[in-house]
Amino acid sequence: MKNKTPILQDLHGRDHGYLRISLIERCNLRCSYCMPEEGVLLSPKSHLMTYEEIYEIAKTFVKHGVTKIRLTGGEPLVRKDIPVILEKLATLPVELSITSNAVIIDKFIDVLKVNGVHKINISLDSLSREKFKHITRRDQFEVVYKNMLLLVEEGFKVKVNVVLMKGFNENEIIDFINLTKNLPIVVRFIEFMPFDGNKWDMSKMVSYKEVMTYVNASFSEAHIQRLQDAPNDTSKNYKISGYKGSFAVISSVTNPFCDSCNRLRLTANGQLKNCLFSAAESDLLTTLRQGNPIEPVIQKAVQAKFKIRGGMDTLEKLQEPKRHNNNRSMITIGG
Repeated sequence: MKNKTPILQDLHGRDHGYLRISLIERCNLRCSYCMPEEGVLLSPKSHLMTYEEIYEIAKTFVKHGVTKIRLTGGEPLVRKDIPVILEKLATLPVELSITSNAVIIDKFIDVLKVNGVHKINISLDSLSREKFKHITRRDQFEVVYKNMLLLVEEGFKVKVNVVLMKGFNENEIIDFINLTKNLPIVVRFIEFMPFDGNKWDMSKMVSYKEVMTYVNASFSEAHIQRLQDAPNDTSKNYKISGYKGSFAVISSVTNPFCDSCNRLRLTANGQLKNCLFSAAESDLLTTLRQGNPIEPVIQKAVQAKFKIRGGMDTLEKLQEPKRHNNNRSMITIGG
């Protein structure tokens, strides 16, 4: 008798062992690439997953092969029951991590440690207070920078995510890399990606190739080390010899990593997205609340995953607004 296909394996043979769960659509920053200027229509509270529902859905994914869960938002730490969510998920045999803007993370150091959360991604798009204020629409640079240093001091493995936008922060690439001289952090430069309401176009994007042009102009070839990328890694990793930390480029637009993608996303209102670029969603929360098994919905969603970028397999397709304007804003997908 033929073995059944695992429910987290798609039709291209990719196994999905990594689940990103958005806990909340709200955020205490207003980053322009993540949220439209006019804001977003938030889901009513009754439409959002409770902590029990988050746990039940996560438990199902872990049962079928998920080994890594990352909590995102919005800003996950503004959710009032975050300690309970962490405590529940920490009982699962899974690596638990979190993405935060670090504005209030100093209040959660002990909660994160006790629940085994050692890996933290923080967002920081500029080392200039004025630029930070412009992009986030909030004056919180000093707080975020101080909390980044605190996380390092407390022994967390910290990655700093930098969304690059032409004419805004590409002149800070080397400043960010120089942060890794004395700090054991990973700075990750992310190509600006299209989402509903963020006014994306190719001309605003700083490509992987352009990032490396800056790097090669500032450091000798002998000092730029190409590191071994981890399996299923989204980034191309580098290090300047003698520096404590490293840097990387996530080239989702110009050089996508779809062949090795092992990620699925669960939105705060319980919709499963099989790809960041895809507008298609599968409703796990309603199925769960009806008392029905969610496995068939998961399997159907996973098997519907396109081979490349939600079906946008060329840059020409990616540049067609109709292909991504039906997608959510990043804040309601989950970072």
